[in-house]
Amino acid sequence: METKTFADLGLSPKVQAAITAAGYVSPTPIQAAAIPVAVTGRDVLGIAQTGTGKTASFVLPMITRLETGRARARMPRSLILAPTRELAAQVAQSFEKYGVNHKLQVALLIGGVSMDDQVKKLDRGVDVLIATPGRLLDHFGRGRVMLMGVEILVIDEADRMLDMGFIPDIEKICKLLPPRRQTLFFSATMPPEITRLVNQFLNNPERIEVAKPATTAKTITQNFVYCPNGEDWAKREVLRDLIRGNNVKNAIIFCNRKRDVAVLHKSLTKHGFNAGALHGDMDQASRMETLDKFRAGEIMLLAASDVAARGLDIPEVSHVFNFDLPWAADDYVHRIGRTGRAGHEGHAISLVSPDDLKLCKDIEKVTAEAPVWLGDAPSEEDFASAGKRRRGRGGRGQSSGSDKSRRQSQGSQRGGRTGEHHARSSQHAARPAEQGPQQPEQRQHRQPQHKTAQPDQHHAEAAEHPHQERRRTPRPERAPQPEYAEQPKRSSENARRPQRPRPAPAVDAWTDEPAPAQRTARHDRPERREAPKEAPRKQQPHKADERLGFAENVPAFMRKPSRPLKVPGRG
Repeated sequence: METKTFADLGLSPKVQAAITAAGYVSPTPIQAAAIPVAVTGRDVLGIAQTGTGKTASFVLPMITRLETGRARARMPRSLILAPTRELAAQVAQSFEKYGVNHKLQVALLIGGVSMDDQVKKLDRGVDVLIATPGRLLDHFGRGRVMLMGVEILVIDEADRMLDMGFIPDIEKICKLLPPRRQTLFFSATMPPEITRLVNQFLNNPERIEVAKPATTAKTITQNFVYCPNGEDWAKREVLRDLIRGNNVKNAIIFCNRKRDVAVLHKSLTKHGFNAGALHGDMDQASRMETLDKFRAGEIMLLAASDVAARGLDIPEVSHVFNFDLPWAADDYVHRIGRTGRAGHEGHAISLVSPDDLKLCKDIEKVTAEAPVWLGDAPSEEDFASAGKRRRGRGGRGQSSGSDKSRRQSQGSQRGGRTGEHHARSSQHAARPAEQGPQQPEQRQHRQPQHKTAQPDQHHAEAAEHPHQERRRTPRPERAPQPEYAEQPKRSSENARRPQRPRPAPAVDAWTDEPAPAQRTARHDRPERREAPKEAPRKQQPHKADERLGFAENVPAFMRKPSRPLKVPGRG
């Protein structure tokens, strides 16, 4: 459906006034096609590349539909699920912008912030609940939110949900919602798992596809730079030259690992660039503060992981640099979609190492566009050898087993650390022959050490010494049990307390060696306690109790007195 103004989309007058105040005149293709269907209450399946205005495609019709009705405590009227905290916060800002003429209660449930404030909003009742799947299930498990009153469900960036492993959580949440609801489902790509989710939870949806999946915006100029060295320090040098040589107003620089984001941020700051960092290990307050500074222009360069690749609407980003090519070709589309938004011109430049040439081929298949190289392009031989050398976490190629063996042989010839290790091992093997009769015993202890040789022979001998001493020391003979039963219970305490004399032990051998005696006494203590304790238990019954018979075990206070009973009528 092609329209030219928002007035033709069926939105309420209050929403149209908010759109005019925000400065928007004409809707984007996805907005023009999705809003009229969503206003009627039908399910919508929207497929469009990032940066085309998908957020407004569900925010505007939701505000129109929520104008009537009233929220109840802990029972939100609508639910929006987002994959990341930043995207969820951005959706909340859209409701503040377009719902300026409404009194809708909006709650944001994301991790990294206090749960008490979120609970207070839920207790007051909310019209729009925006949440990440994990935090929503956390509140639901604690009984702080009930989902049986949800009328509209929105799943934004569904393919990103799949990448982050949220599909089981999405399925669990959808089963908690009432079956009679409206579902708005938006995604940039449609992998098979997302298609299965659509068939399971959407009821005869209207499929709106304004662009082929995984296509890039036409306003983005894409270039690739080949880095033959492939080391991270060389790529950082190339990146600095590109930033200085291009008219970069502001830029987002993507890395694959959070560790590389921190290293790149430190390098840029060291070379005098105004840079910030954004990755998943940062706390929520720091992440939001960095994004606000980048939006306000206080930060020129933003080194980020893929946490900033999806759905973030940062206006007028002039450049996007891929310091690392993404491992998934679809992520390339989302990364460069941070620039060239809303019809603005954008530039995307990707650094390609020899190990990334295979990924470059995958990106070419997804975008259906041949790469445009700045400078020297890689040769056919480079493409043929791509993927044979894998990069480690340190950014260096991992050599094959033949290279490792060659380096080890060179190290032994140079007399390096490898040669010293073998020399030390041979000394360890020769040393037990000089130690006389203990040779077989020590060889048994040293056999496991051939796999992992000890660095110091002295420590190995020290570790074996207690076992050898324990075997050479003869164990003292135990005294007969009846003779020891006459001893006091604790001979060590008797020595400490001379003011209370005790009878001398029956066996003098124990007093000569007190330590073994203590060990033996403690070992045999349970048996020796039984002999003196059983004697007082076997007491002769009292003559008065002989006539009781079965009542011998009755406690004394329950027994009847032995005095003669009184007979009525006598004395």
